[in-house]
Amino acid sequence: MTASLTRREALAAALASGAFFLVPGLLAAAEGEEIATGPAEPFSFDHLREMAKALAADPFAPAEVPDATLLDSIDYDLHQKIVFREEDTLWRGDPGIAKVRFFHPGRYFKEPVRIYVVEGSEAREIPFSTKLFDMPADHPALMLGQGAGFAGFRVMDPEEKNDWMAFLGASYWRTSGYSGQFGLSVRGLALDTAIAGPEEFPRFTRFWLEQAPAGGIIVYALLDSPRATGAYRIASTRDNGVFQDVDAAIFLRGAVERLGIAPLTSMYWFGKNNDFVSPDWRPEVHDSDGLEILLGTGERIWRPLNNPPYAMTNSFAAENPRGFGLAQRERRFAEYEDDGVFYEKRATVWVEPKGDWGKGYVTLVELSTNDEIHDNIVAFWRPEADAVGGDAYDISYRLNWIEASPVPNVAQFTATRIGAGGVPGQPRPANVIKVVCDLEGRGFEGLDRSSGVEAVVGVSRGTLGLTVAYPIAGADDWRVMFDLDIGPAGGPDEPIDMRMFVRHDGKALSETWLYQAFPSQLHAMLAAHA
Repeated sequence: MTASLTRREALAAALASGAFFLVPGLLAAAEGEEIATGPAEPFSFDHLREMAKALAADPFAPAEVPDATLLDSIDYDLHQKIVFREEDTLWRGDPGIAKVRFFHPGRYFKEPVRIYVVEGSEAREIPFSTKLFDMPADHPALMLGQGAGFAGFRVMDPEEKNDWMAFLGASYWRTSGYSGQFGLSVRGLALDTAIAGPEEFPRFTRFWLEQAPAGGIIVYALLDSPRATGAYRIASTRDNGVFQDVDAAIFLRGAVERLGIAPLTSMYWFGKNNDFVSPDWRPEVHDSDGLEILLGTGERIWRPLNNPPYAMTNSFAAENPRGFGLAQRERRFAEYEDDGVFYEKRATVWVEPKGDWGKGYVTLVELSTNDEIHDNIVAFWRPEADAVGGDAYDISYRLNWIEASPVPNVAQFTATRIGAGGVPGQPRPANVIKVVCDLEGRGFEGLDRSSGVEAVVGVSRGTLGLTVAYPIAGADDWRVMFDLDIGPAGGPDEPIDMRMFVRHDGKALSETWLYQAFPSQLHAMLAAHA
């Protein structure tokens, strides 16, 4: 047993285990007994917003964890022995309503979370109690007091057969998307991700839960951290995907070098473009395979994800973007061959801004990883103006947990591959790679090799070789190929940036493909196949 778990491991373990508990039905258990709740308090989103604003005017006060030592003793194995009481599911007696079950605290989620139920313009707190759980008679958790608080909660479908959303840890939440498979996560806010100093993880300290029609739910959340507070309203519905309308009022206590709005967190280990970095037997392993951006100008960007040799941050300038997201485009089982976690079913999450977001950057952070247990990909919106203490932001957007982002009016890229350059059957030229990009045939109808279709390629350094765009034999798709001389090994491992799109008669037929490659990885690939 290891001494600690990653955030991804802990969350996955909690979702997969029986280490949950369920709170009583609203004010009454299934047997009709009244459930103790706190006194009624006035509540509205405006009230929550004022609460977050007032909190930001005071110095940050870390959450008290009165049973910290005891909670630390509840490790993974002991947490597994805590079982929720199904009869105490929130809203269990209400047909057609989403049902809520709560996470128990433990070593990996010590800080207490307070949870309330909203009805009309009032809210009542649901107090933590060990009586809401079944566990062995000698379990240390039985000694916890009410101050232990909850760790978070998950939302079940109205029939209580499957969970489709979970809030657990910091300001993270996940949904099962369009397919019933959990994958990437979203966060309320990101503060200084991948800069020189430590990253700050704001935390949802309180939740207010309100029923919504057709099995949906409205979640209100109070965010708090040393440099930020926030009030969030997250209204979720399900219809061949999960759709969440998010309204957030954010207040800064102090300056933030890299403020991340609507942050997405995912995992990318390897795929067609970099299978040479992994010894794993599977063809590909990733929750997402690319970053998509729809600029205010209408240009569509596709940036395949990477597993760099060191941490990389790339920012893409945008004014009033129409959307961005982390996508899983490859949907065939054969592309992963994993019958345990089914990566082909991971949702694409598309962020759709509401209103004008102004000037800023869609920022992509890629961290190096050697396993699938680590979330190493982050994407978010960063406003152009400096974020300083006293600043406030009112942000609204929709999160679409779907199979694919909105269909563009140009062809999308479907695969990126990299191998040795040159011509098969002839000696391979030294230090030359070949980049091969496949794309849909949408918009290419009636065109062939002789039609003048061209790939427009630019690179930050290196020498381009033969470049060609042509229809793939026996398919409707097209392919772009180009060679790139990356220079001799041993030089600085600065990334090589590539940009490419396909055009005909001066008109772009494809989205814009961006990529970043690293000489150290490319030379290792060439050497391994020399």
